[in-house]
Amino acid sequence: MITSPQNEKVKLAHALQTQAKARRRERRIALEGTRLVRDALDRKRKPEFVLYDAATADAKLINILGREIGESKVLQVSPELLQHVSVTEQPQGVVAVLPLPTPELPREPRRVLILDGVRDPGNMGTALRTAAAAGVQVVILSPDCVDPYNPKVLRGGMGAHFRVPIVEAAWEEIVTYCEGLPVYLADGKGDHDYDAVDWSRWALVIGSEGHGASEAARALTTQRIRIPMAAATESINAGVAAGVILFEAARQRRRA
Repeated sequence: MITSPQNEKVKLAHALQTQAKARRRERRIALEGTRLVRDALDRKRKPEFVLYDAATADAKLINILGREIGESKVLQVSPELLQHVSVTEQPQGVVAVLPLPTPELPREPRRVLILDGVRDPGNMGTALRTAAAAGVQVVILSPDCVDPYNPKVLRGGMGAHFRVPIVEAAWEEIVTYCEGLPVYLADGKGDHDYDAVDWSRWALVIGSEGHGASEAARALTTQRIRIPMAAATESINAGVAAGVILFEAARQRRRA
């Protein structure tokens, strides 16, 4: 059993959990909890190593991990050490370290979600989870979005990171990639209701709840759409707005 916080694997896992710069430097991410680790395995993403607390970890998952990556890479740690590595109030007993995903982009996309300046990890996670469920082909993040591999984003995404390609891109790259697609911008003062436009092929921009869409996003937009709201409500958060609109697009696709 590992008990020292100076262990190299423990130090790496802790850094990946707490520092975006460490994730980018090491090109690795940390997944915490039974559900996320199972999702990764289901998508054929094998951890490089795993830390677990025998008292709280799912024993069946630990056995599966031992078969998949080798028992020597599934390392038992003390409860105190797992608490040190964990970023949740009630750790689920397992933290896995994996290579940073390198998704392949669809060459001729028809369903693209662009998140513009979404800084809240909860909103980002909800939007990614919704995008995967609604059949989005690729999610593109503008340069000023929160790190998509932030632990809170990973938990909120509930495995979406392994179900839909997620890429960070400069606006010049976004413009090139979306060339030829109608680009809809979700805007409370939009010109058309979200369910009155054609969702056969599209790119959708969801901006920051606090600051709205950036100038670059507005320059890319071909049409602004709105979600009608009652009771003088000014806005809904980015994750909810993405869900409302993306499932309308999915409904139209099913009808077609």
